[in-house]
Amino acid sequence: MPGAIYAEGLVKTFGTVRALDGVDIDVPEGTVLGLLGPNGAGKTTTVRVLTTLMRPDSGRAEVAGLDVLEHPNAVRRSIGLSGQFAAVDEYLTGRENLEMVGRLYQLSGRDAKRRAAELLERFNLADAADRTAKTYSGGMRRRLDLAAALVVSPPVMFMDEPTTGLDPRNRQQLWDVIKELVAGGTTLLLTTQYLEEADHLADSIAVVDHGKVIARGTSDELKTRTGGDVVEVVVQDRQHLAATEEIMRRLGDGDTVLVEHTRKLTVPAAGGAKLLAEIIRELDGRGIEIDDIGLRRPTLDDVFISLTGHAAEDEPPPGAGRADSTARSAAPAKHEENQ
Repeated sequence: MPGAIYAEGLVKTFGTVRALDGVDIDVPEGTVLGLLGPNGAGKTTTVRVLTTLMRPDSGRAEVAGLDVLEHPNAVRRSIGLSGQFAAVDEYLTGRENLEMVGRLYQLSGRDAKRRAAELLERFNLADAADRTAKTYSGGMRRRLDLAAALVVSPPVMFMDEPTTGLDPRNRQQLWDVIKELVAGGTTLLLTTQYLEEADHLADSIAVVDHGKVIARGTSDELKTRTGGDVVEVVVQDRQHLAATEEIMRRLGDGDTVLVEHTRKLTVPAAGGAKLLAEIIRELDGRGIEIDDIGLRRPTLDDVFISLTGHAAEDEPPPGAGRADSTARSAAPAKHEENQ
């Protein structure tokens, strides 16, 4: 039986750019799917299709048991959406923004005021509640936008890079809100480039690249695919990077990854501590000084590099980024669509 969010064979093209190339997704009710991928991979386009903002060229999708093409208005009444960019009315106060959203969701005036007050307090905006949104900082606008997505308690939520622009304290606060929502039965699809965020929140992860889901599983399952533990070395002198790479490639158990600007190299280490000791001996024998060395488990960053060949924040190919942007969906319509 399909989950609360289900998609099969989604395809969407923009001219010569194939933003989605047969995306399949299945998110069980009451769980969090982390949708990960580099810029331009198709994450936001997937969200736009699932939230009825965009029609796919082919494929089908259901949200909360409703076909997104046949019953778009009913889908909108069943979801909350926070897009990549804060979508608030700059000329209304924070309180007025939230009350307006509540009224558009057909809450009574009293209930809209009560809910707005609750959310302003929850997102640390109570002191600025009666200031116009145009006077808010970028982080405050982001928090107001997230609060607007939670005015009602939808069974399905979509958050497209929700913590972009938030400081660590507010990011942790949002994580706590997400956990509360999911504990209450909400299903969440979360796109993010903060891999720690997916590690922390997602029950399962789907990695998207070039419009396709190229890997899926739990965080631990994906990390296991990179080959277990890795040895990580930070070289003191940049001129020794090539020699260090040669040593690690020869002694290691897979491809060596070099990040030049941090002078850091990593290599899979099936031999564990034994391989670490061998690398240390070789480096010492050649007089190569290091700032740091250690044995650690793979991170989701390692998964990204292993699966896609580049990091999550790398730029998309020319033209791809324009297809993968979003805005908040319109408020739900008052009347059912034509059957």
